[in-house]
Amino acid sequence: MATAFVPSTTLRLRPYSTLRCLSFYPKNLTKPYPVFPPLIRRSPISPRRFFSSVISGALHSGERTKSELAEKQKGQMGSKVGEFRKKLKIVDVKGGPDEGLDRVGLMIVVAGWVRTLRAQSSVTFIEVNDGSCLSNMQCVMTSDAEGYDQVKSGLITTGASIWIQGNVVPSQGSKQKVELKVNKIVLVGKSDPSYPIQKKRVSREFLRTKAHLRPRTNTFGALHLYNGLPLAGALVARVRNALAYATHKFFQENGFIWISSPIITASDCEGAGEQFCVTTLIPSSREAVESPVDAIPKTKDGLIDWSQVYTFGPTFRAENSNTSRHLAEFWMIEPELAFADLKDDMACATAYLQYVTVAERDFVQLSYTDAIELLIKAKKKFEFLCKNNLPYLDLCLWHVRCSSFRLRSLIIFQDVKWGCDLQSEHERYLTEEAFGGCPVIVSDYPKEIKAFYMRQNDDGRTVAAMDMLVPRIGELIGGSQREERLEYLEGRLDELKLNRDTYWWYLDLRHYGSVPHAGFGLGFERLVQFATGVENIRDAIPFPRTPGSAEF
Repeated sequence: MATAFVPSTTLRLRPYSTLRCLSFYPKNLTKPYPVFPPLIRRSPISPRRFFSSVISGALHSGERTKSELAEKQKGQMGSKVGEFRKKLKIVDVKGGPDEGLDRVGLMIVVAGWVRTLRAQSSVTFIEVNDGSCLSNMQCVMTSDAEGYDQVKSGLITTGASIWIQGNVVPSQGSKQKVELKVNKIVLVGKSDPSYPIQKKRVSREFLRTKAHLRPRTNTFGALHLYNGLPLAGALVARVRNALAYATHKFFQENGFIWISSPIITASDCEGAGEQFCVTTLIPSSREAVESPVDAIPKTKDGLIDWSQVYTFGPTFRAENSNTSRHLAEFWMIEPELAFADLKDDMACATAYLQYVTVAERDFVQLSYTDAIELLIKAKKKFEFLCKNNLPYLDLCLWHVRCSSFRLRSLIIFQDVKWGCDLQSEHERYLTEEAFGGCPVIVSDYPKEIKAFYMRQNDDGRTVAAMDMLVPRIGELIGGSQREERLEYLEGRLDELKLNRDTYWWYLDLRHYGSVPHAGFGLGFERLVQFATGVENIRDAIPFPRTPGSAEF
């Protein structure tokens, strides 16, 4: 443990005090008299103790002076920073057990966006939402309210932001217990008539093209959990926030420490290290798709002159997968447990999922070998879509072509056998049909289809790996016990023709006090899918990044 000691107050001595300290130590000078006249008397006190006293006195003297100057300046110019206060939200009014009836008679202020506006002969109804909950605040306005002319003139429309002051009164309608009788309305931000999100229902596909506006909708409110129970009053963003909070709470309560791991890495851990180029060589005066490749600087040999490259930015997964289950940018939860084996890893993953989703269903655990036997006995023809690379060549397949005759995807019928990697169809069959909707943990996979760092089992054929499968999603969590034995790890690197020098730091951890350890990774967006029931993972993140799409 290293400790640094620093002064709590900056050592800035007053000039006169400094002279006093210097004059304490006389020197042999060429002149018969000292440069500085003696300002203090010699004392029997030890020089070190006296010097400390002088320094201390100078510091305290400086503090008083500094404080006096600061107070004087504060009175002449500047003002005090106001106190931060939580603003009243619609959820504070309508979210209680009385749904707002306990606030009847109170004057409140609501600021938000107009969802709908209905003008009748003598009264106008404005539905306002401030983003704090799904429920709108119904505001009832008559012509005597201040600012009514903004409504009458058509300035306030759907999508506009407004500030409303009024009294909470019992509602005459059946959809809410209370409403707001408007005294004053102020238009904060006008909404153009082209506002794309009107009262009519719009599709999720359309809302993805308006990702910057879709947080204002309730479209994602009618969601369901995996067991069919309604998820009342929850937007995807709110569920995502709650899951993130619960994630930190679970790991903090269980003794974990949160760290920020790097995004940029030179290690290809699981064979997914495809690359895509980030460069400043192509002129940026035009759109990238129109930039001339010939403008890239080259050497005399005609090769690209990489000496002129400068890159700075995050790295994303380069897999060209356009499915409802994959994103090019996503969040991962990756705990690591010291002094732990695969059983501890599976127990931690199970406890975590039960904690964040309040799921009490039993989890089934079986080996990969047993899972393959179940799939073979199912006598079901499993099909899945694949992009570019085929997992096995002994397959019956045909091309699906679009109108331009470019290869879009391949539909593959795979013969299930020991050694094949489980696809989404296999995973969903196990959890949805074979075990009736229970989460399933499959363990001990063939080492040929798993990463080099997973601990080899005694049989020499499998590794201590596990995948947690859940209904509608398939794989939600993937983890393993890590290989803590140096000789086994080096042997596996050699088998896969991976350069040991590249993993020097990883091997070093086995040289110096290696311990059994395990961990797992969970794609957070898949967890949001599982908890909310959204079918497409692009609806589980505010601004989805997919191959060829980074518009917002």
